[in-house]
Amino acid sequence: MLTNLVRVLFAVAGLYDFVIGAGFLFVGAAIFDSAGVPHPNHWAYIQFVCLLLMIFGVMFFAIAYDPAGNRNLIPFGMLLKAAYAGLVAYYWATSGCATLFKPFAIVDGIMLILFLLAYLQLRRPSAEQVAPT
Repeated sequence: MLTNLVRVLFAVAGLYDFVIGAGFLFVGAAIFDSAGVPHPNHWAYIQFVCLLLMIFGVMFFAIAYDPAGNRNLIPFGMLLKAAYAGLVAYYWATSGCATLFKPFAIVDGIMLILFLLAYLQLRRPSAEQVAPT
């Protein structure tokens, strides 16, 4: 049952990051315009991050496929979520941050906590893994 929840969590995370990456990759200018965010001086900065998000999305799908077997990948997902949520939180608190980026930071902060819980839970041996003494 718990493994199924972990699978759903990482499948949703994979879809979330992949779709956001693809969205900003293909219609980033329109998203920035609709949110009133100035364009970067070169779109490669955004495109590279988009491709990284899509790669992480694929990694999350791998974790969803075999959570215990790919447990070692979960810390990388936690680092991704901590990096984004942390940076946005810092700038939000100190110098301001475009509203466009805030909801993603909140969702990533929640995912960070859920990833940590999944990581810790996957470390615990299940009843069938514990040999009777």
